[in-house]
Amino acid sequence: MVEIIGLDECVLSALKLFIDVGIPELHLGDYKRPLVVGSGNAAATGKIILEGSDAVFADEGTYLSHLGVVDGAILISASGGKHAPIIATELKKREIETRLLTCNKNAEAKTLVKETFVFPKQAEPYTYNTSTYMSMILGKTKEDPKKILDYITTTIVPLIPTDFKNYTAFYLIVPARFDSMREMLLTKFDELFGSMVNGRVFTVGQTKHAKTVIANSKELFISFGEKNTLFGEHRLDIPLPADADYAALMAIGYFVIGNIQKQHPAYFKDNIEEYVKNASNLFGSEIKALVE
Repeated sequence: MVEIIGLDECVLSALKLFIDVGIPELHLGDYKRPLVVGSGNAAATGKIILEGSDAVFADEGTYLSHLGVVDGAILISASGGKHAPIIATELKKREIETRLLTCNKNAEAKTLVKETFVFPKQAEPYTYNTSTYMSMILGKTKEDPKKILDYITTTIVPLIPTDFKNYTAFYLIVPARFDSMREMLLTKFDELFGSMVNGRVFTVGQTKHAKTVIANSKELFISFGEKNTLFGEHRLDIPLPADADYAALMAIGYFVIGNIQKQHPAYFKDNIEEYVKNASNLFGSEIKALVE
């Protein structure tokens, strides 16, 4: 059986990797209305990187319907395989200039696009996608991974409680300016816990709208960057650095979720081997529990 590290450990080792090897600079062209294509958290990463632009966001199932209104494309795929070559082929056929963001220097889609940006990654359990997408986000935000690592080890680690195991539901509150990160944090709950541990992620403003009608004594409200004085019987406040951007929130959020994972039964570790066997049949190519 492959050794599966926790998500919290994965965050720390990813930040150390970025400190050692650096992050490439992103040059995403001067498109007025680019198409941004990705699946799962790759799509969420695209929304973060192109936030504030007039971009059109799509996935492998919807991108074809948007090709008539864009003047370029940003294709995001950690592996550069699976759907990426198919999408890149179609974009090239339509003469839509495309840039690829990937973590694979030998990506299949590389030969089909105008420019490829290869970001650093480490060996990680399948679906974690921590170093992959965090490195891309750092390429946009230009945050200092050493400052993020130091902040986690000196400020966040002492705040991690030992009673996460007593809760079966977690409600994460993020600052409104980081709304685009909610999807990525929620996806981590889906991947790590399935239906065994419930996770919800909203901003303060969203939380005011009927999210707390039904109280649960086993639910912990975790607020990032803002003190929670309004919601939940059980509360935990997790501060963010004064200059925090998306990569800092991703790292700190994943680190906290990783500690929730550590204090609960090993749902992910016990099931990932069987899952990748089934996923390999689903995608028609071998998928490993540990992605090199």
